[in-house]
Amino acid sequence: FRGAAAARRLAPVLADQLTALSRQENCSLFMVVLAAFDILLARYSGQEDFAVGTAIANRNHAEIENIIGFFVNSLVMRADLSGNPTFRELLERVREISLGAYTHQDLPFEQLVDELHPTRDLSGTPLIQVMLTLQNAPSGTVEAASLQMSSIDTEIKTSKFDLTLFVIGDDDGLLLDVEYKSDLFESATIDRMLANMEVLLKAIVANPDQHIVDLPILAEAERAQLLSAQHPAPPAVAPQCLHERFATHAAAQPTAVAVVCDGKQLTYQELNERANQLAHHLRSLGVGPEVCVGLSMERSLDLIVGILGILKAGGAYVPLDPAYPRERLSFILDDCHAPIVVTQATLLDRLPATRRDQASADGGTALPLAVCLDEDWPRIAEKSLLNPEAGAQPANLAYIIFTSGSTGQPKGVLIPHEQVSRLFTSTDAWFHFGPTDVWTLFHSYAFDFSVWELWGALLYGGRLVVVPRLVAQSTDAFYDLLASEQVTVLNQTPSAFRQLMQIEGEMAAPKNLALRYVIFGGEALNIQSLEQWYARHPDDAPRLVNMYGITETTVHVTYHPLSRADLSQPTSSVIGYPIPDLQAYVFDAAFNLAPIGVPGELFVGGAGLARGYLNRPDLAAERFIPHPFSSEPGARLYKTGDLVRWRADGELEYLGRIDHQVKVRGFRIELGEIEAALQQHPAVNEAVVIVRADAIPTSAEDGETHDHKRLV
Repeated sequence: FRGAAAARRLAPVLADQLTALSRQENCSLFMVVLAAFDILLARYSGQEDFAVGTAIANRNHAEIENIIGFFVNSLVMRADLSGNPTFRELLERVREISLGAYTHQDLPFEQLVDELHPTRDLSGTPLIQVMLTLQNAPSGTVEAASLQMSSIDTEIKTSKFDLTLFVIGDDDGLLLDVEYKSDLFESATIDRMLANMEVLLKAIVANPDQHIVDLPILAEAERAQLLSAQHPAPPAVAPQCLHERFATHAAAQPTAVAVVCDGKQLTYQELNERANQLAHHLRSLGVGPEVCVGLSMERSLDLIVGILGILKAGGAYVPLDPAYPRERLSFILDDCHAPIVVTQATLLDRLPATRRDQASADGGTALPLAVCLDEDWPRIAEKSLLNPEAGAQPANLAYIIFTSGSTGQPKGVLIPHEQVSRLFTSTDAWFHFGPTDVWTLFHSYAFDFSVWELWGALLYGGRLVVVPRLVAQSTDAFYDLLASEQVTVLNQTPSAFRQLMQIEGEMAAPKNLALRYVIFGGEALNIQSLEQWYARHPDDAPRLVNMYGITETTVHVTYHPLSRADLSQPTSSVIGYPIPDLQAYVFDAAFNLAPIGVPGELFVGGAGLARGYLNRPDLAAERFIPHPFSSEPGARLYKTGDLVRWRADGELEYLGRIDHQVKVRGFRIELGEIEAALQQHPAVNEAVVIVRADAIPTSAEDGETHDHKRLV
């Protein structure tokens, strides 16, 4: 295999301390180094049961001591790090495993492979892919009679294994010399790994009674790199309520078109006045700060009036998408205790039971009052056109979006005004949105991507195009709308955008689009799927941007502007840098900072975190944890459940969901990673990978079977 090499020298004092530790524990220096190497591999791989190979001279018989020849054999050393032992305890395990292996060193490695019948492939050696060898090097020049010999350095261009660590003892201490597959590892990764090994060895000799998950491996420079970009920038302006920022534009440009839908439109003044009238009506019904108001509307101008009216009344809107099953809508209404539902008369039969009388919300009935913007508008229109004094502050709730829960019941995510307001303030230097931009509201208002679409237009004086449901369901019709409305900012999931690419590719003469940005979110992006797009479009017209986010962190967390050069990246999905007022940390299962390049779970901190979950303090405490690196009182991190890793350039790469990991033949496999690899093939548009367990007979005699897991 194509290979390369790297080396790092350990100080003589550290070598002496390791030797002293080995003598103290009645084992060899090799065993101490092997135990440390096992820990390092466990941290990098996330596994606690694997095998490491080593070479042995195999000259333990007197008959062959004086024979010239090659008798070296390979031994397989099992690494068992289960139960989080202390280093001393792990060293005892390694000692027993090593002595057992030495006892059977006469068994040729090839015979072992023949007996075990492991799955073979051309990409690696069976049973072992990583080797460790300890050897003592002769110092200086060796003389024999008239012959003088000295070692020379040669450039390593091949590697027999994925990774081989040679630990060479000489007069200057210990030399860690690594030979590695250059197709698997970058040189910078190996340099960091060697630095991690040195830090680990120093920690071991300092306190061998530490549990292995508590032993540090990060060098100071790497730790500083991981933490250096994690200081949130202060917001450029004080946070405001969303409706107040909108009202500023309504006063400055009253005749500008604010929203259009299916041939109808409202100017900023018209939208503001209609929302004000609804807000005054809702205020008269008891809506104010922290009061939840259900919102069930078809895609229309009234949908935007409803959202703004609820916010202007001081309340928080709770999306009730009429396409949802009645059972889900009933759960949401019961959970948020909404006294009022803003809706349309045509949707009443899809909603759980409501009441239509004008009795007060506490008038003896538990049913929410339905305010229908179509039937009730004559009464609402009697209210004032002026902005109401809602009393809501930036810290008050703006909306509650319910997301799917692992228990089967949706959970309500609580988002205040200030979280959305700072999202746009923090990203303004990247996008420079303005009054000339035209946005589409393509996604359901029950999906948090809609928050970005809605306020990206209305907080900057832009024009919002509400996409009718039938148009959203037809890629051809949606493409025509993008052209006719001259949309400049398009937000899409990657799968939806692939359909747009396909439609455009089939056109003899593509229509004239005005797009400035296409912003991806909502699901992992396979960058190679954009090859057809870049074959027809330049890098910056429009600029494609990949953004990762979660409802609990207010839509977006990271930002990565894409270019044609990304197509050559052999990675699944680069999601980029954190938004300036957010922090991203990657932790391993023991809550240690993961080294650069090592997969771990993403935790997010900073200004964008949700308040928590509605009526679920237990779940909120589990997912929103105390911030370990912040001195700010009450600072938290959100546990995303997503598997990522830092790249050397400081950007994050998305690898999939942690709970999508499976184990096949002892290997932990991320299904999303396999899917991304399959989608890189030009003939594959979509890919789904699952694990299938087939019953395979253990023998012809006993009739028993075992589950043979394979990926399909």
